[in-house]
Amino acid sequence: MRLSRSASNLLCVLFLGVSLSACGGAASTSETAASGRAKPTSKTTRLEADPRIGVYTSVPWGFETNSFWIEGPKGLIVIDTQFLPSAAAELVERAESITGKKVELAIVLHPNPDKFNGISVFQKRGIKVVTSAQVIAKIPHVHEIRTRSFAERYAPDYPTEQPKPESFGDATQELSAGGVTVKAHVLGAGCSEAHVVVEYDGHVFVGDLVGQGTHAWVELGEIEAWIERLSEIAAVKPKFVHPGRGKTGGADLLEWETGYLRRLLEEVAKEKPTMPPPAGAIDRVKDRMMKAYPGLDYDVFLDVGLEEAWRKQAAKAAAK
Repeated sequence: MRLSRSASNLLCVLFLGVSLSACGGAASTSETAASGRAKPTSKTTRLEADPRIGVYTSVPWGFETNSFWIEGPKGLIVIDTQFLPSAAAELVERAESITGKKVELAIVLHPNPDKFNGISVFQKRGIKVVTSAQVIAKIPHVHEIRTRSFAERYAPDYPTEQPKPESFGDATQELSAGGVTVKAHVLGAGCSEAHVVVEYDGHVFVGDLVGQGTHAWVELGEIEAWIERLSEIAAVKPKFVHPGRGKTGGADLLEWETGYLRRLLEEVAKEKPTMPPPAGAIDRVKDRMMKAYPGLDYDVFLDVGLEEAWRKQAAKAAAK
């Protein structure tokens, strides 16, 4: 997550534009009333195919972020803690109300604020929040740069103190709570610099490594590594794939995301990348990706990452 101050501020502006227009959220109450549109609301449902799994999806102002719960005989495990503390509180309240059971453990999948911002809300309720040592190591820097971008806009609904989950260690292992045992896979770089993927009885919870109906968050430009992460997830042969945004699907979501990322590499390669990027080259790559994948949300994810993806591919080409 290496962003300059200006790039970080640009990211904020771009995100807000998406939230306010393309996603139809974040309008003020008066604006909503004047337009005659209903105010966006969060959503909470159980997975029809397996009611042990529930999902909370925030409003567009919170980037339509998914958090999941797994229901055990005694309690719940929650996957990811939401971008806004208010959404984190709502997530816990709804999960516990729907199931009649308490959240006993939360697991953070990777170092993005939509995964870790709600940590203190959980901890104040006595809920243990864990992630890998690798993810914990990246949180301070990510929190710092994202706070510069988002804190003023979202105040007071944004954590002012750095979220501090507990470490479950630096290697893949099983975690248990509420009568549920899951396997927390410790993986390397992808859309973030470190990842945890939670596996449970045919389900995998993958965070933003997969987006159903969205462009890919390619800020780091680690496209080949990301493809490797998807291959590692596919190797466990999941029946259900739960993405950070969008609806749950099957293993075909992994195939789709892999195809998308490979297409991105192909489109960059067509431009024969060198540094500095020739005028208009990165725009052409984005334009072709938009035409190849019409209708996907959050094309801003390409805006914040294509230059870095280009730089990395140019470096590899120069090293050959």
